[in-house]
Amino acid sequence: MPAYTLAINGKKYPVNADAQMPLLWVIRELVGLTGTKYGCGMAQCGACTVHLNGAPIRSCSFPVSAVQNQPITTIEGISKDNSHPVQKAWIAEQVPQCGYCQSGQIMSAVALLKTNPHPTDEAIDAAMQGNICRCGTYPRIRKAIKKAAGTPLKTSGQ
Repeated sequence: MPAYTLAINGKKYPVNADAQMPLLWVIRELVGLTGTKYGCGMAQCGACTVHLNGAPIRSCSFPVSAVQNQPITTIEGISKDNSHPVQKAWIAEQVPQCGYCQSGQIMSAVALLKTNPHPTDEAIDAAMQGNICRCGTYPRIRKAIKKAAGTPLKTSGQ
């Protein structure tokens, strides 16, 4: 098996994995960071979202061979104590119900706010549309993103 060096959350991890092994399984099984979740395995639900070079990707369908020596950030890497503004907003707005999708939701929200610090409802909807929440906490997700952005919480159409 090929050896790879992955830069995850600012730390180097040497791993031996098949070139086509999905990054998700490398992160969870070989590195031991289990905050990133498996949802569908087809890049459709967003539960496995991580950042690669600062951009959100679906780690379930991204081969480990494509990410060597590129910075990867998982949910564990955005803060060690839930002090990131998005995490604080998620807690304040009590976003999770079952919580399974939330690491992917948070990673997508962090990426959105990095590129658009004051998103409109439409920008939030566009950025988050690939993240599925089976519990339907979308209104709370939007409210938390706006809270993290420091934008007014009044939304159009609500």
